[in-house]
Amino acid sequence: MKLWLSILFGGALGTGCRYGVSLLVNAWLGTKVFPWATFAINVTGSFLIGLIAELYHEQIFTSAVWRLALVTGLLGGFTTFSAFSLENLQLIRNGAVGLALAYAVGSVVLGVSAAWLGMRAGQFCAS
Repeated sequence: MKLWLSILFGGALGTGCRYGVSLLVNAWLGTKVFPWATFAINVTGSFLIGLIAELYHEQIFTSAVWRLALVTGLLGGFTTFSAFSLENLQLIRNGAVGLALAYAVGSVVLGVSAAWLGMRAGQFCAS
């Protein structure tokens, strides 16, 4: 039960953080041309997931409850593939096919790269 509650609490916190970051990024950069908020959230979340995964792998961070609360809960609620998918379809519907392609490829490439950098940062912390 403790595990479930920690994941649920982390998810609620992550969702709230995503909404707050979206408001800030959208106020700063706008939303008319490119979905910067979701892009930044997903890349940042990928980095943090990679970092936590590596710290757990290197046994710097050993609590399975905290790992699940942070990765599955907090960062699962923070990052969002569904918004990414919808925003791509909206770009295509608005005739911005090239921008949709750049968003999709950029999100995957930078997301995977950020997760890799997070893992490298975790290895650095472990050494």
